[in-house]
Amino acid sequence: MTATTSFELTVLGTATPYPQPDRACSGYLLTTGDTTVWVDAGAGSLANLQRHTALELLDAIWISHLHADHEADLISAYYALAFGGLAVAAPIPVYAPAGLAQRLAGFFARSDTAFLEQVLCLHELHEGHRVVIGPLTLTARAVHHDVEAYALRAEAYGRTLVFSGDTGPCAALDDLAAGAHLLLCESESDTWPQGQPQWHHTPEDAGRLARRTDPEHLVITHVGPTLTPDAASARAAEVFGGPTSTAREGDVYRV
Repeated sequence: MTATTSFELTVLGTATPYPQPDRACSGYLLTTGDTTVWVDAGAGSLANLQRHTALELLDAIWISHLHADHEADLISAYYALAFGGLAVAAPIPVYAPAGLAQRLAGFFARSDTAFLEQVLCLHELHEGHRVVIGPLTLTARAVHHDVEAYALRAEAYGRTLVFSGDTGPCAALDDLAAGAHLLLCESESDTWPQGQPQWHHTPEDAGRLARRTDPEHLVITHVGPTLTPDAASARAAEVFGGPTSTAREGDVYRV
């Protein structure tokens, strides 16, 4: 048997700010060997996740921030695990910004959160948070968004993937993305008004990020409704000058 020397990114959803036909909101699956991590749980991504693995077999869930297009399917995940007949050997670890437990409990009109931990073990992310899950090392950096948000660096076998989450250009993302082999960057905004705090990347911003950090491959994702994904990728590629792809549901990238 050939030893595993890489890991895979499977695209589960890329849409923002709402799911569209055949296009779920933000969601990705990191896989290496028997280790699987669900990254972002946007609306519709759970259905796509089940095309590739079973929810109850996940080793962890990682949520970049608490906007609904990145975490709404955690409600469905809880229902599936608590009431859908899925058995977990232990509660699934969930790494997310502070406040997730209260948000989920609020959906059930409850002020306590202990009931969630029957199936989900919640951990609050923080700047520099690092966790090892099987062969994967996951590192969080706080980035520039209008709520608490984290970009993700995933490393295994000497290979690295960086996921921007939702953020405007910032030094923390540049630091995290340095030396990455695959850079998965949002490009939600067509343009951004000058003088306003910037919470998202434009395609040109994504291209400039890649030009500064020099990944082997730039993948454009989470493109807003005023752009087509292909147009956003073309604009980013023109600035980057290197290999650039458009993330689409079902795509699998070997890191």
